[in-house]
Amino acid sequence: MSEATLDPEDNKIIFLARSARARNGAAEGAAVRDETGRTYSSTNVDLPSLTLSALQVAVAMAVSSGARSLEAAALVTAGDGPSEADTRAVRDLGGETLLVAAPDGTLRRS
Repeated sequence: MSEATLDPEDNKIIFLARSARARNGAAEGAAVRDETGRTYSSTNVDLPSLTLSALQVAVAMAVSSGARSLEAAALVTAGDGPSEADTRAVRDLGGETLLVAAPDGTLRRS
């Protein structure tokens, strides 16, 4: 699936994830879209006392803002892709669409 064939809202969350990653110079950027269409973008957190993936942060942001479900999630990384914990966090809120893109926005997996 190319960027041209993606839903515009899915392109949007990839763009938001890329932007968050670039802005913070982070290893990962993520964005999720909840059941009302609200989006949440984040980067990974790597502190001595707290380590979270970008997807875990985005899901936590959505939940703490009152989201009850996710329509879609996107991860932008140069790494291998989402961990099992990332996938479970998205699925916990019913998310079926998990897009994985390279830092340049090239879709690697949907």
